[in-house]
Amino acid sequence: MTKFLLAVHVLAAIVAIGPVTVAASMFPPAARRALAAPDDARAAETVQLLHRICRVYAGVGIAVPVFGFLTAGAMGVLGDAWLIASVVLTVLAALVLVVLVLPRQEILAEGTTGDGTGTGTGTGAGSGTGTGGTATHEATRAATVQLAMFTGIFNLLWATVTVLMIVRPGSTTGA
Repeated sequence: MTKFLLAVHVLAAIVAIGPVTVAASMFPPAARRALAAPDDARAAETVQLLHRICRVYAGVGIAVPVFGFLTAGAMGVLGDAWLIASVVLTVLAALVLVVLVLPRQEILAEGTTGDGTGTGTGTGAGSGTGTGGTATHEATRAATVQLAMFTGIFNLLWATVTVLMIVRPGSTTGA
């Protein structure tokens, strides 16, 4: 039963976490392109799709720790330091995704819909002079750069968890 649980845990990690890390990494540059070209429907659709992938697979990703705990229980390693560290890092990765990445993606994705509910990064009518376009461009760039940073942190946390799961430092169950 342990081998089955381990296989499901690993497959869930590949199928659920892989798409989130890739789509989340692709999102910031796609958002920059879509926001720079508000008339490009395909660019906006790409941003919407990447955000949907992140949201859906984040939900599916719950299977990873569920099967991870079942596997660890079957292996008798629930108290091992490498597993506890992995659990802590997994919780941090989930928090980064749910609190820092997905909400920022949502805001940027809404800015690409062209329905008037976005972040104000598009063009519009107005009067007077100023550098609103430049300021808006800089704000959009800053938002996507910050999102890229949070996405990188999320990906680094998952990469660290993956290494801990493979190497299992201090494990007496064999590697």
